Amino acid sequence: MYIDTLVDMPDIPGKIVIQRKKDSAYVHYEYDRVYDPTRKFNVPKRVVIGKVSGKDGGKMHPNQNYLKHFPSAQIPSARASSSRSCCMRIGPWMAIRSIIAHYGLQQIIVGIAGGEAGFLLDLAAYSLVSENNAGQYYPDYAYCHPLFTDGMRIYSDSKVSDFLSTMPEHWSVDFLDVWNARADHRERIYISYDSTNKNCQAGEITMVEYGHPKDDKGLPVFNYSIAYDRTNRIPLFYEDYPGSIVDVSQLQFMLQKASSYGYRRCGFILDRGYFCKANIQFMDRCGYDFVIMVKGMKELVSTLVLEHKGSFESNRSCFIRGHRIYGKTVKIRLYAEDGSERFFHIFYSTSLQHSERDEFEVRLERMGKFLTKNLQKSVAPTRPFHHYYELYLNEKTKALVHWKEKADVIEEELDLCGYFCIITSEKMPAQEALDLYKGRDASEKLFRSDKSYLGNKSLRICSQESAEAKVFIEFVALIIRNRMYTLLKDAMERMGKRPNFMTVPAALKELGKIEMVRQFDGVYRLDHALTKTQKVIMEALGLDKNNVDETALLVSSALGSEAYAAIDCDVETEEDEYGENEDS
Repeated sequence: MYIDTLVDMPDIPGKIVIQRKKDSAYVHYEYDRVYDPTRKFNVPKRVVIGKVSGKDGGKMHPNQNYLKHFPSAQIPSARASSSRSCCMRIGPWMAIRSIIAHYGLQQIIVGIAGGEAGFLLDLAAYSLVSENNAGQYYPDYAYCHPLFTDGMRIYSDSKVSDFLSTMPEHWSVDFLDVWNARADHRERIYISYDSTNKNCQAGEITMVEYGHPKDDKGLPVFNYSIAYDRTNRIPLFYEDYPGSIVDVSQLQFMLQKASSYGYRRCGFILDRGYFCKANIQFMDRCGYDFVIMVKGMKELVSTLVLEHKGSFESNRSCFIRGHRIYGKTVKIRLYAEDGSERFFHIFYSTSLQHSERDEFEVRLERMGKFLTKNLQKSVAPTRPFHHYYELYLNEKTKALVHWKEKADVIEEELDLCGYFCIITSEKMPAQEALDLYKGRDASEKLFRSDKSYLGNKSLRICSQESAEAKVFIEFVALIIRNRMYTLLKDAMERMGKRPNFMTVPAALKELGKIEMVRQFDGVYRLDHALTKTQKVIMEALGLDKNNVDETALLVSSALGSEAYAAIDCDVETEEDEYGENEDS
């Protein structure tokens, strides 16, 4: 197989032989001589290392034998410019380009990465369109999509690997500094903060450690968190840190980072995993408000729920329309030495009550069957068994001889099903607190997008430098995808319906049908008019036919006609041409 690029023909007198066959010329390299005692002379051992270029007699298209015998030779990382599909899918690139222009991302990244900015944006676009982050498939994407690189040059998978492993660490730091410096820090905003973790088995990544992930597969992980401006619906910054660090410990470091970016007049929307006295006190010292979920089974909340139970669950003045939930606000201190009173918003949902009770009953039934199965056996029940059951063991053998439910404990937990509590430092109605917390769904969708729709469930790297680079690129891709998601969502709300083509993956696939075809004169032109579905999607993204015409002109000009003539290189091996190999 000949490599789709050109290299200088080796200048080694007496070692290079050109042999012609039909209309092609092949380069043979003499790598050894073996003395033949019968014929009494040396027999040269040759192998085909390339095929002479039809345009430049001093150049050749190398093959794998060239790489074997000339390991130090420099192979250009850019594929030949003529290696382009005759059909270019310009729709997704047009949409991504408009969002990049909206945020000024290209100017930011050019100021940081210089000439490599286009390639970085191409990798982000590839992850977004292909829902994949494997570097070896990037050339396949670039083959039939416009690019942000100069001249829309296609780079090889080895270039992707080199780019990731050599990306300077300060690029991501500089990007986050500029990205957050552009925010209006005078605006009052709420920031939703959440984290996830990713399994990883690569041995060269220092931040990969054994931790306590929700989906614990017994593998080491690293943590990844995002701060999301819920008010303006924009990802602000991200963090990646060792897998052994738990969420509750990382919050204070994140708050310091937010302060360094200039965020003062803001509040934080947090999951229950960040709730602890030290974190509340730290937010008070920083002057940040908070909206935080608390587990309904915690003693503080359970006592409050039982105290107010029956006072609001059917009171229509407490009904929160749109959520079909009842809510009540109570003002008390969070802990004894708390300097100010907090606002506890207690909520009750009948649908949540049914699901929680059903789940609890199933869990109790499963635990009861386990205990029955292990009667007269020596077992060591875990803490949940002791919490819900009285266990009677044989003093000598420690075998389980009898068990019974702790009715009062189970009944109290059943009474708490369907209730949850949100605590806010700022005075607000229960509905506003619930709306703010539900805004966390956006950050949850960011993580889902990252893992499912950007292909980043696995990083597919083996070094710390590559891991940092991929996390940075995926954050840029998340910024673009989040903008696309919010625009499509807003359009559906205006339409009053939810067409199945208005999701981000479906919209990108539909836009991918906007194609330019290379015609007989070598010029790329639009193949057909826009469909009704494409017009609806483009309108939602703030695009119209003028944008399509502008993009088509730009792509046609960048690709050109002469640069994309057919390459003079077949894909047959030397064995096919000559019936010989190195051993012949």
